[in-house]
Amino acid sequence: MTTSNLPDLQDLRERTRQFAQARDWEQFHTPKNLAMALSVEVAELAEHFQWLQTGGAAELDDGKRTAIRHELADVLLYLVQLADKMQVDLHAAAVEKMALNAVKYPADTVRGDARKYNEY
Repeated sequence: MTTSNLPDLQDLRERTRQFAQARDWEQFHTPKNLAMALSVEVAELAEHFQWLQTGGAAELDDGKRTAIRHELADVLLYLVQLADKMQVDLHAAAVEKMALNAVKYPADTVRGDARKYNEY
C-alpha cells in the first residue's frame, strides 16, 4: 500500500462512521464487538475456500468470486472500524509491522522456507 492509498482508508473510515451514525449503531460498535464481528467475517471468507484444493482461480466460478469479494469487503470494513475505535493508523501500523517482519525474516535466511522465525 502506498501513501496515495491513505485517503482511501480515511474515506472508508468516514463512510463507516456515517453508516453507523445514520442507524444509531455506534452504541454497538465497541472494540470487543467489532473484533468479534471481524473474526466472524474472516471465518465466512475462509468458508468459501473450505474443501478446495488450493482456492486458485480455476476452482472458483463467478458466483464464488463475487461472494469472496463481498466477504473481503466485510473484513476490511470491520477492520477499518476497529482501527478507528482503537485510534490506530492502519497504514502506519502495517508499515511498522512489515519493518518488524523484515528483521524477523531476513530474505537471505528465509527465502523459500515457510518455517516460523523461531525455528531458524
